[in-house]
Amino acid sequence: MLQVNTRKCIALLFLAAPVIAAAPVEQWDVLMARAAQAHNRGAYAESERLYSSALTLAENFGPADDRLASTLANLGTACRMQGRYAEAEKLYLRAIGLWRTTPDRAPNQMAAALNNLAGIYRINSRYSDCEQLYREALALHEKETGAESAGVALVLGNLGALYQDQGRLADAQPLLTHALAIQEKALGPDDPQLAATLNALALLYKTQERYADAEPLYRRSLQISETVLGPAHPGVAVALNNLGQLAAAQGRYAEAKQFYERAIAIWEKSLGPDAPDLAAGLTNLAALSSRRHQYGKAEELYRRAFRIDSARFGSEHVRIARDLNNLAINSHARHQDALAEDFLRQSIAMYERLLGPNDLNLVDPLLSLAGIYVAENRFPEAVRLYRRALPLREQALGSDHPKLAAPLENYALALRKTDEYAEAEQVEVQATRIRVHMALRQEAAAATGQ
Repeated sequence: MLQVNTRKCIALLFLAAPVIAAAPVEQWDVLMARAAQAHNRGAYAESERLYSSALTLAENFGPADDRLASTLANLGTACRMQGRYAEAEKLYLRAIGLWRTTPDRAPNQMAAALNNLAGIYRINSRYSDCEQLYREALALHEKETGAESAGVALVLGNLGALYQDQGRLADAQPLLTHALAIQEKALGPDDPQLAATLNALALLYKTQERYADAEPLYRRSLQISETVLGPAHPGVAVALNNLGQLAAAQGRYAEAKQFYERAIAIWEKSLGPDAPDLAAGLTNLAALSSRRHQYGKAEELYRRAFRIDSARFGSEHVRIARDLNNLAINSHARHQDALAEDFLRQSIAMYERLLGPNDLNLVDPLLSLAGIYVAENRFPEAVRLYRRALPLREQALGSDHPKLAAPLENYALALRKTDEYAEAEQVEVQATRIRVHMALRQEAAAATGQ
């Protein structure tokens, strides 16, 4: 299932205005304040209109006036929250370019814009560019406000979320826990930035199948979002969606369905029928429908998500590669293996073009295609795919992670069918060890009532 980007990575910029012609400045101040209010209540289209009006005034202030760069960056954020990433990127780049013309000019504002631009690069899987911007933003915040400031915590949390995307869980966890500790101290227990970090840390625990650790973090995030932002805010939908994923991972399907449907309703009402976050929610509900053998419903939802992503990102994007993989899984469940294989080959080829041959995102489609080959007795082809995918998953999750058990068992079967008995025996030992550890953890959880 697709995890919604739980860290919106944004910071609105506010500047004190030097005295120039009074009327335009006062109008700009009013427009910026109203735009920020609209943003805070999740009315992003209204926020965009107000920032656009403010930009018309700010253009007359000249490139040396920080209000121009500030307005550009805030307008970029309004576009970004509506999923218009290309427009947002151009606005952020122009703002950052203005700030770079003078050393030490508005460093905190530039750090916020760098952080927000990095978030777009993360969505587009430009991981190297993303990390570079996060580290530049982090250095600016540390220099200006100290190592324990809210700005530092925001960037640390975002950097941790980036590492999660790359499967670098050991690198991500200390950043997220440190960010959370700073935010608790600097912002208090009910700030929306804290909710985002709680979501990111909970996702890490979910990935590690530490469900008992993840759930209270997700629920605390939901409580903060509902209290501070209101029950119909898009940030609440993010928390509901993530709780749905956690419930689904534990087999609590009816509960998961309720969470997903509440999240989708909020996104549709607040962001419209074509929002990228909505596509992620539809994907998760589709995966749940597939698990419940409602394959027709699942395909309808998957194809709607695919249409949204195609319209938003074009035909060549990691979101499209994920959508193709999801359509393949559902097609395989409907015994449409030729169609599933075609979807998977497209997904794999797209990931390879966009991210290279060893990216973690390749694991799922490679394993899915290998599973189809096993079912079709195409064992040599299956072995080649398992040899690509399994080391990537082990590198990300460790050699004893439960998500390795089933593919290892299938890999062992394929090895035996190709007369590679010695390696098959080693793989079977690893799979058995994982199954034993899983059983022991389940017994321990049952004994403690978790």
